[in-house]
Amino acid sequence: MLPRDLKAESFAGYPSQAKTLAVAYLDALRKLPLAFAPSLLRQLMDYDYSFPVERSVIDDEMRTLSSLSDSEHKDWFRDFSAISLSSSLENFDWINLPRQFVEQQAAYLWSTHQLDAFRKAALDYGDRLAKSRHVEPVAMQRLGIAVAGRGVATYDAPLFRKLRQHGTRFTQVNPDGALQTLLSAVEQRARNSSAAYAHWYVDGGAAMAHAPEIACISYESLAPLRGSILKKMQTEIGQPGMGPEELRTRLAKMTPADLGMGATDPVLSRFQMKLFTEGSGTQIYSTTFAQWTSREVLRRAQAVTLMVRYAPRQRQRPMNELLSGKQGEAELDPSGSLLDADMGAYYHWIDQQRLPDAEHSAFIAWFEGHGEGVAIGPAMPRGAESHAPIEMSKLLSLVTA
Repeated sequence: MLPRDLKAESFAGYPSQAKTLAVAYLDALRKLPLAFAPSLLRQLMDYDYSFPVERSVIDDEMRTLSSLSDSEHKDWFRDFSAISLSSSLENFDWINLPRQFVEQQAAYLWSTHQLDAFRKAALDYGDRLAKSRHVEPVAMQRLGIAVAGRGVATYDAPLFRKLRQHGTRFTQVNPDGALQTLLSAVEQRARNSSAAYAHWYVDGGAAMAHAPEIACISYESLAPLRGSILKKMQTEIGQPGMGPEELRTRLAKMTPADLGMGATDPVLSRFQMKLFTEGSGTQIYSTTFAQWTSREVLRRAQAVTLMVRYAPRQRQRPMNELLSGKQGEAELDPSGSLLDADMGAYYHWIDQQRLPDAEHSAFIAWFEGHGEGVAIGPAMPRGAESHAPIEMSKLLSLVTA
């Protein structure tokens, strides 16, 4: 089947909101070249489980495609239409299995030396789409918080070196009550906003008690889910002929129901599952989980507030032992985890800088229980240092000024 043959009933297997959207823009979908259509349907199929920002992006894209004149449409998709595909791809069930189609298409384009042409077409399309979209300003200043070093009593090596050049280093932050001050700031920002999934608290261990307005994910609370996924991974790995690509494909097909997850919050449940089915090492190391979750929260939900608290991860062991999911007394590595968290804080700030209004955003990285911290914001001098005693509440007011 080609896109021009699409009918309303073609989307019978889609979730309800995705199906409604596809039928509403059926004429626009019919005009798309096959080399492009499944990539769009892959996003559309997840519409019901997407964050509000993601839905807004898809809505805007569909409206834009529907509004193109014939000449504009030809100009936008000329390079995609020039891509040749095999008959097996043309006969593939790309409507219901768009992700698998895209994976097979990538391999085919590489083997036929068309990958560069496709990449150029995709980049040109993305540029056109970005220019056509009006981005609303963020309702409040974006704030990122990275808390590193839980369980580390002493550490003499320099911390947050990559962040210092972008803000001000503080060496005498009062640690008393500082952690609760940071969490309370996140809670207050959530109470002042009605936007769903805008304010997050991610913990690499057990989460602290927090207000219900915050979207919270913790490594410890997801232990049953991690165990289920590790068990399924171990079962799949034991199958004859199983390779990494096939394993990835099978993990991608999983649903929360397959893993016994409840449907209280379908969006958050699907997001939690993907943290472990799409992330590498998130199932095993708490620092990797915290770093990857931070990346995905910013990339997908475009969080206005994100506090990430790192916890000690287990020491490295043989991979087969780790993947077995066997429970035991894991030996923790607080100092090594601090190094992971230091780099994770830097990546957190970089990912935040990719979002709208990044030049007005604020960021704090703090060594938990100690006086070391870095604050980055419009009012914070770059590459500066302060050795004066300061309360965390005062530091928050300075960085968000």
